[in-house]
Formats: sequence, structure tokens, C-alpha cells
Amino acid sequence: MRCPFCGNIDTQVKDSRPAEDHVSIRRRRFCPACGGRFTTYERVQLRDLVVIKSNGKREDFDRDKLERSIRISMQKRPIDPERIDQMISGIVRRLESMGETDIPSKTIGEIVMEALARIDTVAYVRFASVYKNFQAADDFDKFVSELRPDVPPEEE
Repeated sequence: MRCPFCGNIDTQVKDSRPAEDHVSIRRRRFCPACGGRFTTYERVQLRDLVVIKSNGKREDFDRDKLERSIRISMQKRPIDPERIDQMISGIVRRLESMGETDIPSKTIGEIVMEALARIDTVAYVRFASVYKNFQAADDFDKFVSELRPDVPPEEE
């Protein structure tokens, strides 16, 4: 593994342990050239996934990109980071087990929204605002009103 600090290709593993509910391995590494320490994660990848964008463009699935977008939507929310990791791993496993290597971005967005809706409604609305490309406050209002159960008007 190449050192992210100096580029040395001869780094040493100092510690390995299971992570994310035993679906990955966390490795603490040390670079003897510069003394830098860093962490890597090793995961099983069942198949190489390709995302089909709405404009027809194809790009390799990037777990880190998925994780960044989910973590942004959950920023400053009272959610345990381990639970977020489990959710992301579950989404990736679900995508890999679909049996297809080409997955529309719309499908990925729907699966993420479904998972976020179960965990945190604020994160769900945040993700939806980007995914559904909200343009005005009315878009938020309409979306949030669909989340609320029908409440009869109060009698005066």
C-alpha cells in the first residue's frame, strides 16, 4: 500500500481488526520512510458495478462517493457513525446482489432515500433536496407536507 504522505510503496501493517460488523477489515499502517501512520479498509467486492447516469453517461460505482453524499445529509445529526457505516454497507450489498452490473443512478438514489427515511427524516429531506433537485422553498414545503400524516384543522 502506497504511503499517502511520501509515496513510499513499502508500508507496514501494524494492526488489523474487523470493522463495520465484520464486513470489512481495518488496517493501521506505518511508513518506515517518513514515519506516517494511516488507516486502510479492505472490503469484499462481489462485482464491479457501473452507474448509468440520467444523461446516459456511464461511470464506475464509487462507494466513497456514496458515503460522502450520505454523510453530508447526516451532518450534525445524532446518528451513531457505526450505524451509518452499516447502512452504507447494506446499500452496497443490496446493489451488488441485484444481479445486474449496470445500475441506473435513479435506482441508487431511491435505495438511499429508502434507507435514510428509516433512520432520520432530516437527513432524508436533505438528501432528497439534492437528489430531486429542489429549486425553491415551495419544493421543500411540498415534499415535507407529503411526509406528514393528514392532520385535521384545529377548531376555534
